[in-house]
Amino acid sequence: MRRLTGFACAAIFLILQAIYLAPPSKAATQQVMMQDYAYGPASLTVRVGDTVTWMQHDQAPHDVVTTSAPVAFRSPQLSAGQSWSHTFTKPGTYSYYCSVHPDMRASVTVLAAETPTKQPAPAPPKQTTSARPATSAPASAPPSSTASSAPVAPAPSETETTAPAQPVTQQAAASEPSLDPMLLVAGIVTAVAVLCLLLVASRPAR
Repeated sequence: MRRLTGFACAAIFLILQAIYLAPPSKAATQQVMMQDYAYGPASLTVRVGDTVTWMQHDQAPHDVVTTSAPVAFRSPQLSAGQSWSHTFTKPGTYSYYCSVHPDMRASVTVLAAETPTKQPAPAPPKQTTSARPATSAPASAPPSSTASSAPVAPAPSETETTAPAQPVTQQAAASEPSLDPMLLVAGIVTAVAVLCLLLVASRPAR
């Protein structure tokens, strides 16, 4: 029973790891049949980095020669049972035919390679600075012999004229980068594995 529990925990861990940590897909390989004096399929669409393999099934020899293409290529003459492959590295339309049987014509359309979408980086937190209004000195009136000696109001102090600093707590919290979902998945997988190991270790040996 203890071994079955350990195997089950290991299987769960491997399945979760395969689902969430799987490597990106690699370049594909397509096939074109040379049969009954025709290419099949006569029109094929691939991406940059993909490989196309031509399989020869006729008794008469055939080859693959480009007539209009971004990059020209030419295969050797293939006998029955032989094959020839070409990896496309430049997008465009490749029209080709068989030089032995000019009526055999086909084309391959090569699209640009897919680029993984990247999430935009979180914007850095904005720094807020409290502007201190410039305090201008009160203009002094020219002395007058007729002016009465009225009491002069005191100038506002620096603490009264300085604007209160704006709270930056919410802005700093809003600009913090969000948690990466892959790290969350890795944490869940690790927690499941640790829980399974604890269950196995807690069972008494029989």
